[in-house]
Amino acid sequence: MIATVRRPQPLRFFFRYISIVGSSNVRHGRPKMALPELPPVTSLSPRVLRVLGCNPSVMTLQGTNTYVVGTGRRRILIDTGEPNVPEYIKNLKETMDKYNFELEHIIVSHWHRDHIGGVSDVMDAIGNKTDCKVWKFHPENEKKRVYKFPINCPINSLKNYQVFNTEGATLKVYHTPGHTTDHVMLTLEEDKALFCADCVLGEGTSIFENLEDYLESLQLILKLNPVVMYPGHGSVINNTVQRVNNYIQHRIDREREIIKILSEHPLQTMTIKDFVDVIYKGISKKLQEVATISVVQHLLKLKKEGKVLEIDDHWKINTKSNL
Repeated sequence: MIATVRRPQPLRFFFRYISIVGSSNVRHGRPKMALPELPPVTSLSPRVLRVLGCNPSVMTLQGTNTYVVGTGRRRILIDTGEPNVPEYIKNLKETMDKYNFELEHIIVSHWHRDHIGGVSDVMDAIGNKTDCKVWKFHPENEKKRVYKFPINCPINSLKNYQVFNTEGATLKVYHTPGHTTDHVMLTLEEDKALFCADCVLGEGTSIFENLEDYLESLQLILKLNPVVMYPGHGSVINNTVQRVNNYIQHRIDREREIIKILSEHPLQTMTIKDFVDVIYKGISKKLQEVATISVVQHLLKLKKEGKVLEIDDHWKINTKSNL
């Protein structure tokens, strides 16, 4: 008998990213895709520079993408990478010198270590630390976070639909929960571009802590209809609508897979581990936690819709539901 896996508390897991698209990609416990190489610094448009976070891993892909936005003497930095990465700070400072600008705002897309972790290092490296403002969205009623790395500056609270103007660029904030409760994306109005952070990745799919919120955030991207998306990890996304629709379809397919597994054995119940073992056969131990979170979120959504039942941490199909 397979031991019961109790429902995880999502934020206690390493809630970052996964380059695994589906179960077929994890049959042997490792991603099969070959990631394209990204230069340390890239000019993506006259208004956007990408400075790679120099922290590649199976969870961060080529590393965290940080973006410098604007054309003038004072510009905006989106995300800051991980703490204690001297190579990133060196590349950022050299970029600032080359293009002759300083930072007036730092906007953090969400609370994960590889997005907010480098804030203090960046602030220590710039010459105008006293007048550069750091911003992050703080959801109502959310407890104050305690980070395991220093944050040596005030964090100002972003507002939904807040607008930032700098020379050559207008950024608008959209609160897009799902990946995390505090996750935001930003539109670059002049280019009809979207900094989508970890809602959509350049390669693979993202993990989420609330599936319903996540799907709503994906629908918002379709409404915004950006020409190009700059993700928190991976390559620039040009086929924006197709990519988002693929993300939505992937979640639909996963839901159907779970329903199919339960429907084939309507009198039996399954643990979370049972689902992970079937759907993600052969997955490495390190990625089992991520897969578990994904399965749990799908089951919670299906339970809310009345399609499945939970009985003492076991799950079964609701035979009375009109699937």
